[in-house]
Formats: sequence, structure tokens, C-alpha cells
Amino acid sequence: MEQHDREELAEVNAARKGFYEFLASMYKLELTDEQIETLAKQDLPADAEYVGAGYATVKEYLRHRDSGTRQELAVDYARVFLCAGMYEQLMAPPYESVYTSEEHLLMQDARDSAVAFYLGEELGLPADNTTPEDHLSFEFQFMAKLIERAGAALDAGDEARYAELCAKQRAFFDEHLANWVPRLCADVRAYAQTAFYRGVADITEGFLQLEDQMIGQSAQAA
Repeated sequence: MEQHDREELAEVNAARKGFYEFLASMYKLELTDEQIETLAKQDLPADAEYVGAGYATVKEYLRHRDSGTRQELAVDYARVFLCAGMYEQLMAPPYESVYTSEEHLLMQDARDSAVAFYLGEELGLPADNTTPEDHLSFEFQFMAKLIERAGAALDAGDEARYAELCAKQRAFFDEHLANWVPRLCADVRAYAQTAFYRGVADITEGFLQLEDQMIGQSAQAA
């Protein structure tokens, strides 16, 4: 591979890694004031293909932020993702097992399969972790780590390891993201009371549509 092509591929993969980390932070916990301010000051590409509409929604919501914004978002996060106060209806719990098991329960086959992927890269979660391992934030973080390690393999000229990591990205994406996250995004749009989280759902789904193409292109480029 030519040096220019290698640098271009590294740049694309760094952007992919960063986006997965960004999405993981959106779903992991309620946002802090600092996260909200950082997002509000970012130059989000509202005209970008795939994720542009979602960015525009988020930007518009944050343009009207005030001292009550963090609390408003925290309440919406708890309601939509933690199903707080919703005793007879699930909203959009960010766990793969809930979306892929017949009885919509936590800690099912999807969780076990996700853990197997993590351990295949020696990436177990901390011993004190109490969150099911198929939480969307963990799955996004794992994809970011696969991309990071692929970049290191590319830098080292280890094409076999790079190809292995690209194959793992493809498999994990197909088996643990594409199979349920679009349905989660649809539920977030249906139940979120803030435009912010509806926009995040649009960004997430748009990115996954783009990523479906990018994984293959990254693999072929090497």
C-alpha cells in the first residue's frame, strides 16, 4: 500500500473510532453539564449525509439550553433508557438481549456472545461491573477498540492482523449492532420527550448505515 493511501486509511479509521466513542458516551449515562457544553460548542456538520439531520436536531435543541437542560435530559434518559417510572411498558432499554431474546429479557444469548467477542480480544470488563455486558455503550466501545487495534496493526505493517481485526469488526457489527440497534433507534424516536435524544437516535442510525459500507472499504483498502 502506498504511504498516502495508508495515511488516508488511518485517518478514516481514526474518525470511525472517535465516532463510536462519541456514541458510547451518549448512551452510557446521563450527560453532565460539561458534556452538554462541549456538544453545544462543537461544529456539528448539519448538512452531512446520513447523520446530518440528527446533528441539526441536536444543535437546535442545544441552542436553547439553559440551567435546566441537564435535568431535562437526565429525566428523559432515565425514562427512555432506564424505563424509570414505566411499570407496564418498556421504552428503549439499551441492551441487546432485550431486543433479541424471545421474552425480551436481560442477560440472554446476546450477552454471552458479546462477552465471547470481548474475551477473544482479551477485553473483559472490570470485576466490579454490574451492567450487563451487551449494553450498547459497551458494544460501541468494543468496536472502537477493534478499530484502534487495527490501526496499530496497520502501522506495524502486520497485514494479517489487520485483516483479522477487520473481519472481527464485520462479524461483531452484523451480529451485535445491525441486528437490533435500528429498532432501538426507532423506539427512542417514539418515546423520547426531548428532541435531543431523538436527534441522537437519528445520528446513531445514520452512522450505522455509513459504517456498514466503511467496514468493507477499510478491509479492502489494505
